[in-house]
Amino acid sequence: MGRVTERRRVIRIRDGVVTERPDTLVAEEPLEIRLNGKPLAITMRTPGDDFALAAGFLVSEGVLGAADELRNIVYCAGATADGSNTYNVVDVSTAPGVVVPDITLERNVYTTSSCGLCGKASLDAVRTTARWPIDDNADNADDTDGPAAPPVRLTPELLARLPDRLRAAQRVFDRTGGLHAAALFTEDGDLIDVREDVGRHNAVDKLVGRALQDDRLPLARTVLMVSGRASFELAQKAVMAGVPVLAAVSAPSSLAVDLAAETGLTLVGFLRGSSMNVYAGEHRVALRTAAATG
Repeated sequence: MGRVTERRRVIRIRDGVVTERPDTLVAEEPLEIRLNGKPLAITMRTPGDDFALAAGFLVSEGVLGAADELRNIVYCAGATADGSNTYNVVDVSTAPGVVVPDITLERNVYTTSSCGLCGKASLDAVRTTARWPIDDNADNADDTDGPAAPPVRLTPELLARLPDRLRAAQRVFDRTGGLHAAALFTEDGDLIDVREDVGRHNAVDKLVGRALQDDRLPLARTVLMVSGRASFELAQKAVMAGVPVLAAVSAPSSLAVDLAAETGLTLVGFLRGSSMNVYAGEHRVALRTAAATG
């Protein structure tokens, strides 16, 4: 299997002094995902957590939603002309009885910005495919006699602590400086899981895929924290996994905000220090004063 990091020669120039030394870089290799033996997608990723990445991708595509729908995931041998295993091709098998949508390489994928869909078509694609509503009481859905859980309510102070906690958990970033990260927190700010990858969407898929494998979907009453911007793609992945709160250190896109507003997702951007912007779902943020209207 490919390594997470690799070494390359680099010429360093510091204050006019030129030196030559090896540098540690994050590895990037293609991963082909097959579904029941048929090619489905190729993504550039950092090797590692490949099975979780494939499972999370299929959650985002609306194919999988529960652990018992996943039969197994294997690396495909014979992927090269000499029959060797590159560990860059995985095949996901669904359990008997699972209805697989008609997905081909020419499908209208709404997870990328180049998919040809935009605006309302993209929003409709997520809304009609999502299995769970963004519901703070999702944990009580099967317990009609039990007391309803209180709504998720996050303080700005709690949100402000999440970027540092995410950064502290980025082990590979410390060696390379070239990785995105995604972390899952409880509503009390406790770290549940963190994943790193060259692609921010892959990092989220690895988180969601691991949750699927552990039979923890939907991810109700959690916060998804990402190291970059909040694109439509990341908002879509949060919705498909049942995550109620998405927070990012950078800006959201307009379509991400539209999707959050339509689905009830709380979307926080520019989360840096004590400053942040709440773009949608502000009912989950404990605001001390009314927002300025001027």
